[in-house]
Amino acid sequence: MKLSHVAPDASVEMVDVSAKGVTSRFARAEAIVRMNAAARTALREATLRKGDALVAAQIAGIMAAKRTATLIPLAHPLPLDKIDVRFKWRDDGALRVETEARTSARTGVELEALVAASVAALTIYDMAKALDKGITIDSLRLVHKSGGKSGSYDV
Repeated sequence: MKLSHVAPDASVEMVDVSAKGVTSRFARAEAIVRMNAAARTALREATLRKGDALVAAQIAGIMAAKRTATLIPLAHPLPLDKIDVRFKWRDDGALRVETEARTSARTGVELEALVAASVAALTIYDMAKALDKGITIDSLRLVHKSGGKSGSYDV
């Protein structure tokens, strides 16, 4: 199997998508943030000294998705139609960061969803680290994608 970002001379190259048709693309990603009880309570009650971490993380994730092509060297800049960042508390106390990205383009929007999830999770870490230096971010992953030549993918 040939890797799409490796040129015949073994250098890297941005994939040429000019011959591909524009199609609707969608991706969903997630990250799991684990923290102690004090940090959880402060996040849930929006009482962190730095402010409402979930609102800040939501905005940070959206902004990051829009900057994906400047962060990932061989990623294509995409016209994003939608970025959504949401949070759900799990029964085990962990916080699930869920992101969705949508575009009409020649290439997929998976990286944008993943970047949004990772930066949103990192923002939560930054805002809550005073209460828990041991916060972990686990399981950053693509959960679903649709559109394009390779079709759908689900975890």
